[in-house]
Amino acid sequence: MSSEVPLPEAVEPSPIPAVTPERVLAGLSLLVPIVAMLWVSSYAKATPELGGMPFFYWYQLLWVPASAVFTVAAYLLINRDEKARKAAAQAGGRA
Repeated sequence: MSSEVPLPEAVEPSPIPAVTPERVLAGLSLLVPIVAMLWVSSYAKATPELGGMPFFYWYQLLWVPASAVFTVAAYLLINRDEKARKAAAQAGGRA
């Protein structure tokens, strides 16, 4: 019997996963305003009024800046993910 110890195989850098937490959060950030606007029964009412404007209208207008905030959040998350991917790809190339 031979007492040879097998040599460890060369470890290849693991591929960067396609789905990351940042990308999931970015998708959810983009999905929130869409779902809020498609769920009409949640805001299809006249009360409470705000400055004489029925709820139906001011609720929709409120989502204009809110949607911009969610979109910026998604952009920042994707930007962060892309930077991490680029750094991981460069680190994998140097190894």
